[in-house]
Amino acid sequence: MALAVHRKKLLCVLVTFVAGIGAIFAQSGDVENYKFDLGAGVGMSGYLGDANTSNMFKHPGFAGNISMRYLFDSRWSVRAQLTAASLSGNTADFENVLPGGAQYDFKSTVYDLGFRGECNFFAFGIGETYKRLRRWSPFLAVGVGVTLSSTRDGSYAGLNIPMGVGVRYKLSRRVNLNAEFTMTKVFGDKVDSKELTDLYQIKSSFLKNTDWYSTLTVGISFEFGPRCVTCHRID
Repeated sequence: MALAVHRKKLLCVLVTFVAGIGAIFAQSGDVENYKFDLGAGVGMSGYLGDANTSNMFKHPGFAGNISMRYLFDSRWSVRAQLTAASLSGNTADFENVLPGGAQYDFKSTVYDLGFRGECNFFAFGIGETYKRLRRWSPFLAVGVGVTLSSTRDGSYAGLNIPMGVGVRYKLSRRVNLNAEFTMTKVFGDKVDSKELTDLYQIKSSFLKNTDWYSTLTVGISFEFGPRCVTCHRID
């Protein structure tokens, strides 16, 4: 019940955020280049770890994010992003039997704050035909971040590495649509729960004994902060 309330609150925040930004940037001038991009997205989340070792979307959850980009040019950018997602899993889905016939399940909410570098496959934009700009482009993203997980037995924080792939489409000069799939590796084994550690009682290395979660989202973003396109040189 509490998890459903959290989802509704997060969805309301995202809808309000998108509506507010849309109103601010409703008027698009003739400027073609902008330095910043503000956006939000919603979708589904998945989990891989001790309570789910194969199908990451066996127990899908809700995911939402807000982001801010600095656009270096039509191909490269850096992004700061805050993501919230619900995760769940159940060892009853296993074909294997745990020691003592034990079974475990969990539900948790993760908050992820990270920074990513992004690369568009094509020069992304509208206008300036001499630059061979395209209104759509696939992109790759990789970065570093921090995950805070809230479970029934407490909270846990750990470093993470997000790796994403997606496609974006320029609806107008300032409005972009995007779809993205991200896998996030957490350097820790307590995102699901502190009790879900070494279920088979076999110790493994720090790098192997970790949790993963994923998000599949669609979103909208708005560019702002006109970039100077005309330079007047004074000798």
